[in-house]
Amino acid sequence: MLDAQRFPFVERYDQFGIPDAAPLLPLTLTMRENSLQAMGLLDTGASINVLPYLMGMQLGAVWEQQTVSLQLAGNLAAIEARGLILDATVAQFPTVDLAFAWVKTDNVPMLLGQMNFFREFDVCFYRSSLAFEVRPTIKNLGF
Repeated sequence: MLDAQRFPFVERYDQFGIPDAAPLLPLTLTMRENSLQAMGLLDTGASINVLPYLMGMQLGAVWEQQTVSLQLAGNLAAIEARGLILDATVAQFPTVDLAFAWVKTDNVPMLLGQMNFFREFDVCFYRSSLAFEVRPTIKNLGF
């Protein structure tokens, strides 16, 4: 069985200029022959994974070719979104398919949410240590 991979929280500044740390996960996204190294914010409160517009464009996605429209809620309710499936590789773990709401804005970070990042990976947060661990769920290990 694959061990969990530990990652540090990333120090950054919030929108008010106050220093903070966030669980940003490095991963590789792939669509056909295009790959992109990215940092995704682990967001246990997000219902779905969210991909900013420019990232989708960099992977070669064409907005008009995405036929699944999504209605988002909360802060993203007014933003147009389309469904997009990408291959994602985290650390040395097997590649998984992640479903994203590809949003027509770049004013949002890439979010990794309940559907389906947290169905593909188990995550343990150690906020006091400014670290988190990620491991594939048992179903992704072939058990």
